Amino acid sequence: MPLWKIHGDGHTVAPGAVVRPEERLNWPATIAIGVQHVVAMFGATFLVPILTNFPVPTTLLFSGIGTILFLLVTRNRLPSYLGSSFAFIAPVTAATAANASGADDGIGAALAGIVAVGVLLTVIGVVVHVAGVKWVDRFLPPVLAGTIVALIGFNLAGAARGNYELAPITATFTLAITILFAVVFRGFLGRISIFLGVIAGYIFAGLRGELDFSKVDAASWFGLPTFHAPDFASAGSWSAMAMFLPVVLVLIAENVGHVRGVATMVEDPSINKQTGKALIADGISTSLAGFFGGSGTTTYGENIGVMASTRVYSTAAYWVAGITAILLSMSPKFGAVINSVPAGVLGGVTTALYGLIGVIGIKIWVDNRVDFSRPVNQYTAAVGLIVAVGGFMIKDPDSGFQLGGIVLATVAAILIYHLGNLVARLRGSGADDPRPLTGVGAPGGDPA
Repeated sequence: MPLWKIHGDGHTVAPGAVVRPEERLNWPATIAIGVQHVVAMFGATFLVPILTNFPVPTTLLFSGIGTILFLLVTRNRLPSYLGSSFAFIAPVTAATAANASGADDGIGAALAGIVAVGVLLTVIGVVVHVAGVKWVDRFLPPVLAGTIVALIGFNLAGAARGNYELAPITATFTLAITILFAVVFRGFLGRISIFLGVIAGYIFAGLRGELDFSKVDAASWFGLPTFHAPDFASAGSWSAMAMFLPVVLVLIAENVGHVRGVATMVEDPSINKQTGKALIADGISTSLAGFFGGSGTTTYGENIGVMASTRVYSTAAYWVAGITAILLSMSPKFGAVINSVPAGVLGGVTTALYGLIGVIGIKIWVDNRVDFSRPVNQYTAAVGLIVAVGGFMIKDPDSGFQLGGIVLATVAAILIYHLGNLVARLRGSGADDPRPLTGVGAPGGDPA
């Protein structure tokens, strides 16, 4: 029995019809759509390692491997590309900065945090697969999900400013052209406006003499990616793990939203039963990437956009995308070109990107009609955002253990919301209705 049934005549999709996950078009069309998925995910996937100083080819390799693992775990029933998640940028940046010393760039501590996130997400996936997803809705209602996503984005404002100030003219041009692309273009081009902005900014930086091709010239055309091992031994690594744990909540929201989005578009509610497996697959993929030096993964909103525009939900296209990403990762010269993106370009694009992550959290509130007349909702969002934006920190100077703004803000938001609602129930005044999240899926695969 073939893995995929041929849809219709294998060439076209009839008006009003969709190519279901277990179907495919002919192989030339399937390969073309698979490559389109690579283009869609690439703009976000390569930005994460550049912003965190991770090796680009390694991240690309494990995004491809992670995608194939996802398809295997979900038994080809759930189409998804696993790219690098923006939610990891803030804790990776903080972990590497806090643990960099001498020849050690702190990447080992950051990778330990990524592995910890993957393991915890896998465990949660098993629980969801056995017990169902309703308890997730109760623990992570829209007001909390929106707050956590928003605070992760806004916490990165200082990092964007740092790059912007290194080359303000190039950064301003990159920011302006990225916004222009987003406003002018519609459909697929509009969804990759950040990618297009980086390309335009890169060309502009070249005209200004800001590019350094020395590492590109020295890199070979073919070779294996660079691998790094996580560091689980130092006190800094345990601090890093604590900084990473809030990311789990973001990944849960992303995966749950992705599954529900696909089930709605395909009009097949049974796909929602894959939620637990999706979390397990993403958890395994993230842990595997962390063990070898890649960025943590997540389901990608850009690829949902490709499916919505093509009406092709075939998992065969994602096998093509995963294999293509693995092949691209085998060129060190390709990785060197990506790493040559100058600071000014990064400063411009991240000013928009990090802000968008914050706005995505706000969009969760809007889409789910969060009631901000309730004091518990007001304080959940208010305290969480200020702690994150202000960069609050608790640090033990003797051991080196520290908790950064993202951890403190997430813990504060969770405690305020759940304890506040507990008090409300004891007083008989009721609590928020734990409705399922809606409207999840956005640039870089983070929830919308």
